Amino acid sequence: MACFVVPVTEAVIVSIAKRAVKIAKDHQKTTAQPSAKTEGISLHRRLSWLSNMLWGGSALLAFEHLWHGEVVPWFPFLTAAANPEDVAIMLHEMATVGVMMAVLTTAVWGFMCLGAKAIIKRSENNLSADLA
Repeated sequence: MACFVVPVTEAVIVSIAKRAVKIAKDHQKTTAQPSAKTEGISLHRRLSWLSNMLWGGSALLAFEHLWHGEVVPWFPFLTAAANPEDVAIMLHEMATVGVMMAVLTTAVWGFMCLGAKAIIKRSENNLSADLA
């Protein structure tokens, strides 16, 4: 019914955080000396990964709910919100299914970040071993 609302909410928060990190990074670039070496993958890029995963998955879920008639283009937009008896069911679904989808997506993103960090570290070790 409305399980996609929770990942959309997280996507909005992550997008705001990503924008704040970009502004801070741009401000730091203008005030600090340029450094020749960068450390791994930037926080902005990693947040972009999470944001893309959340927005993409939420868009697919919203389309699926639209396809099945659970989301409509008129107020209150969610068919479950029109009936007071269905609101409790909708909120329960958001609290269980929606939260689990958001948590699982964030966990997958975390493992992606760890994997990317391990790959970069391994390639740096191989590069330093080749130079030695």
